Amino acid sequence: MDIFEEMERRGHEQVIFNYDRASGLKAIIAIHDTTLGPALGGCRMLPYASEEAALTDVLRLSEGMTYKAAAAGLDFGGGKTVIIGDPASDKSEALFRALGRFLETLHGRYRTGEDVGTSEEDFVHSWKETRYLVGLPTAYGGSGDTGDNTALGVMEAIHAALMHRFGSPLLKGRRVAIQGLGKVGYHVARRAVEEGAEVVAADINPHVVGRVSSQLGIEPTDPWAVLETECDVFAPCALGNVINQETVGRLHCQIIAGSANNQLENDSLATELMDRGILYAPDFITNAGGLIQVANEIQGYNPDRVRHQIEAIYDVLLAIFQEADQTGQSTTAVALAHVQSRLNTMHAIHRIHA
Repeated sequence: MDIFEEMERRGHEQVIFNYDRASGLKAIIAIHDTTLGPALGGCRMLPYASEEAALTDVLRLSEGMTYKAAAAGLDFGGGKTVIIGDPASDKSEALFRALGRFLETLHGRYRTGEDVGTSEEDFVHSWKETRYLVGLPTAYGGSGDTGDNTALGVMEAIHAALMHRFGSPLLKGRRVAIQGLGKVGYHVARRAVEEGAEVVAADINPHVVGRVSSQLGIEPTDPWAVLETECDVFAPCALGNVINQETVGRLHCQIIAGSANNQLENDSLATELMDRGILYAPDFITNAGGLIQVANEIQGYNPDRVRHQIEAIYDVLLAIFQEADQTGQSTTAVALAHVQSRLNTMHAIHRIHA
């Protein structure tokens, strides 16, 4: 990969490689666009197959965070961190303290917190070395776990899509297929069941599926068979790229709305979904609830304001769906145009200096 060529193509400002011999930390921080404000985005830890795979992931994820913040009306840019390592065996106090020291050198240009493979407790170690964290446990001044607020945003997206497609936002009697029962997928399943939906769900961990199935009364299924489930709503709540050239033809849903980042392998698939009559709620709008929560920590946390901002996802998506119908564009194309318009406007406004 030509790193500078890829940065130019995606619009990145900065990519920082961080290595600490003592702790074994290997981390990449990508800052995509700070037009709206300091970069904000979580820290993912995975045993990547290669350094190039880690770099590709952090570039794509940080770009998505810019879109997410812009679409949610937040005054933050997009950034992301990936740690190369197995979260089951490679975590240590030293590793996260080393990461904290590297974050401190950026002087607030970027803030991070938990993501796939990391937890809020991991960053209690980083907190000893840096101020630039979000999503810490409430005992350490943070707002705690973001799972339920992210799920709330997903539910608002589902309601908007149901309203646009069927003329009613109600989930009662609708069939929802959920891929992934982690901290977000579980809450999506719980909320959907509470609203009267018939829920089919899958996870790579069979013990999780068994526990949630017993607790919520949902129908368990295979992690890949869930893609082919006939349903009103398919909610991808695991890792990205789940909708690709191989899987797009296997979908039997009316709506896609879930919490996973980068659900589409590439943006051309948004057009293919549209051509197949599947209404797609762009992921960077649908899954913004957690980002809205942690952004509010920086501004002074207010749960009522957080809920109000998350509930606005409903109206944002309704407008995007309607414009997509009117223009014949995909919902992704319309959403990205809105994001770019806001970035252009704020870039012009920021030229004004007191």
